[in-house]
Formats: sequence, structure tokens, C-alpha cells
Amino acid sequence: MDLSARARQLAPSPTLAIDRELKRLVAQGEDVVSFGIGEPDFETPSFIAEAGIEAIRGGATRYTAVEGTPRLRAAIVAYLERAEGLRYDPDEVMASAGAKQALYNALLALVNPGDAVLIPAPYWVSYPEQVRLAGGVPVTVPTDPAGGYHLSVDDLRRAYRPDVRGLIINSPNNPTGAVLRAADTRAISDFCQRHDLFVIADEIYQRLTYGSEPSPSLASLPGMRERTVIVNGVSKSYAMTGWRIGFAAGPPEVVAAMGRIQGQTTSNPSSVSQAAAAAALRSDDRTVEAMRLRFAARRALMLEGLGRIPGLHAVWPEGAFYVWVEVGGLSGQYDGRPLSDGDVLARFLLDKAQVAVVPGSGFGTRAAVRLSFAQSEERIEEGLARMSKVLQTSA
Repeated sequence: MDLSARARQLAPSPTLAIDRELKRLVAQGEDVVSFGIGEPDFETPSFIAEAGIEAIRGGATRYTAVEGTPRLRAAIVAYLERAEGLRYDPDEVMASAGAKQALYNALLALVNPGDAVLIPAPYWVSYPEQVRLAGGVPVTVPTDPAGGYHLSVDDLRRAYRPDVRGLIINSPNNPTGAVLRAADTRAISDFCQRHDLFVIADEIYQRLTYGSEPSPSLASLPGMRERTVIVNGVSKSYAMTGWRIGFAAGPPEVVAAMGRIQGQTTSNPSSVSQAAAAAALRSDDRTVEAMRLRFAARRALMLEGLGRIPGLHAVWPEGAFYVWVEVGGLSGQYDGRPLSDGDVLARFLLDKAQVAVVPGSGFGTRAAVRLSFAQSEERIEEGLARMSKVLQTSA
């Protein structure tokens, strides 16, 4: 059978490709240190898991409303008001099978064929592909490495063109860890209103910042609530990646359209996972804060170790749990290709050091790699030692 043009043009996720290769090597008995996929190594907190177990025991194993149970939607509303000071009604929020599905639902609801969507780079790997799947045209917005990859309104002005209809914002950013600054947020808000743009604000790492105050959500600024869809979830902050619950909040007509799209594709997310997610979102902040502090310590450990490896430049992350490493200063080659190419370096580290990193090409640039510090301190030290050994040998 012939594949559709849509399927042929779709690029595979490099993070999931690395994870598949990692699992294959581990299954063969290899001891691989993974700095690859963005998944907390913590167990789901026991009170959250118990809520899922109680849902099973209580018979909550049937279809729910497509948009989520009333209990979960009420928990989302309460969470957004507590965490961000944003007030939504239950019909303005919905749950999905992970934040990735919520993002795609939003794009399908808002993008017409040929619409251009601004995507600041470096970007999360799925944004351009999801825009293409929705029939849109991704427009990359380069950000300044010298400025820590912070998005500014000047970056948007340079990339803007008449067919642009929307903007995807990710703060804290995956892969750089950059947090949108308050002054930039206000200027970007003015820009979006002047050009009548919708905004999809991916806030999945919103609770994981280090030493800097998170910027206000774009949706909190005057004139932005009615043009912004917030996307978030429980995977990162509550160590619930496998439970697959994301959520969105936005104008009621957009959320309703997203619900219709979800109703014709996956329908409701897991009823059991919804019960667990409601318990997570209604809990106090102690669990999230404990994980945030552990991540902060790991961030410092990874930055210190990377700083001792010649040729690497680690960008200081203000949030999330990744370090973006510029590799243009590396010398040496692997299979006749320069290690200063992130794709080559990722292959080299996996083959020679049994360390998995994600090449920067999937995030919009080749001269970098992304390392996740969602690993134990011992594994971080082991992985950095392996990297240092093989890179200094190859220099």
C-alpha cells in the first residue's frame, strides 16, 4: 500500500528514537547511562497511586465524558487558580491522554491549511511536526544564544510574515530551560494582539524553576485570555509520565472544538488515570517542591561536570530538567565526521561511552545536544565521567 504524503513527510521523534535504542541496548545487557528522554526517575507519589488503585476498586473503569470527569475538571480549575492565579470555568478546561495530545487538539482546532505558526527555536521536537499534521506551516523563530535563548519580541518581529496566525510558547523551555521574562511577556502580548494571533502556551514545566521567578502566564495579561490555550499536565511535576494525563484551558468555543476532535479520535483519557491526576492536582505543594529541590541539586552537579569537559558549553537552565550543550568547540571526528555535529556526537557517546543524549537537530540546530538531569546523582556522575574520558581521548 502507498503511504499518504502526510505520513511520508512526518519525521520520527528523536527523543523516542533514542529511548528505543536505549531500551534495546539495556535488553542486551548493556549498562547505558541515559541523559535522553525527559522522564523523572522518581516513583509516582504513593498517595497519587493509591487514588488510582481506589478508582479500580470502586469500579471507575468505564468510559467518562470525553473532556474528563467532573472531579478532574474541577481539580484542573482549582489548580490553575492556585498555581497561576487564573480563573476558569469547568467548560473552559479539558483532559487529554497527555499534554502532547492536548497540543495537537489545539492545533487541529485553530490551524487552517496554509496557516503559518511561529515556533521559537530551539523548540520541542513535536511542535513543527504537529503543525504540519494540522496542515499548517511551521515558521522557526531563532533566539539568541548569547542571551540565553530568551525569546524577545524582536525575535518575533524578524520572523513575522502576513500568513502567520499563531504562536507556540514553551516556558520553561525544552530543551534550553529558558524562562520567559516578565518584560518580554508583556511585549509579546502586545505583539500577538496587534497581529491578531492565537497563542498555545505549553506550561508543562511551569512548576520546575530554579532561582528565578516564573514569568506570568500570557493568559493572565489583559486581552490574552481569549486568544490563549494553556497546555499542562501531571507527567513532569508529579512523576506521572505513564499515567498519560494532560490538560488544556482556554476560550470555551476552542475547548469545545478540541473536545469534538478528541471525541472522534481517542475519546476520554483513562478513567483510572483521571482519578490519580485529580488527587495530584488537589494536593499541597510538598511533593512537587521536594522533587524540584532534588532536580536543582542535580542541575548543579551536571553543570559542574560539563564545565570540566573541554569543547562543551552548557547553557544555564532556569527551569525544566535539561541542559542544552553547545558542542561547536569540540575537535575530533567519528567515522570521518566532526564531533562538533550533535548527531555525530550523540552516536559517538552511545557507541563509545554507553551514554545516551539527544542530538540538537531535532530541536532545530545541529551544533548541540540535550542532556536530561532527571537521573540519580550517582548516574549523573557516572555518565559525565564516561563522557569526559572518551571526549578527552578523542581530542
